[in-house]
Amino acid sequence: MKSDIIHSMPDQAAQQREPASPNAGRGKQEAEKTLVEWTAPARPFKRRDRDFYITVVAIAGIFGLILFLVEGFLPVILIISLVFLFYVLSTVEPEKISYTITTRGIKIAARRTDWGVMGRFWFTKRFDSQLLVIETAVFPGRLEVVVDPNQKTQIQKAVEKYLTHEEVPASGLDRVANWLGSRLPGNK
Repeated sequence: MKSDIIHSMPDQAAQQREPASPNAGRGKQEAEKTLVEWTAPARPFKRRDRDFYITVVAIAGIFGLILFLVEGFLPVILIISLVFLFYVLSTVEPEKISYTITTRGIKIAARRTDWGVMGRFWFTKRFDSQLLVIETAVFPGRLEVVVDPNQKTQIQKAVEKYLTHEEVPASGLDRVANWLGSRLPGNK
């Protein structure tokens, strides 16, 4: 019995030292091929007017005052920083980046997200921009890609090879955000 243990130990040690091939058991992998490629802004963008900013600052001021009375100064700092971030995102135009749909996933500015972490997809519109929205299994849960309207059908055909085209109903948070957004000037 002792000799069985001694003879099996060198084999196990040898197996631990030899790294397994990354393609072991998978067969031959095909090379990555580009299906569709386009250039578009990095995010949806819309210029805002003075009335919009006055309304946002007034709403933030009221909430800030209420939170200051209830919780103190820290929530007010948070509100101020969020308003500043919103202002910067609303005034600085996004850069144009390249998007590529390949046989292995979607590349956004040369960074690929694999098909394995993606779920359903659908199209939506925000600020006069067409968006391809894809559910993902990784944080933040959604991948939103600005789509060139001239290539929308090509993009849909390419993505349908790997994912299911099914629009997800709006969550409670989405409905509240849409309702609030529709009440601000310039969003109608």
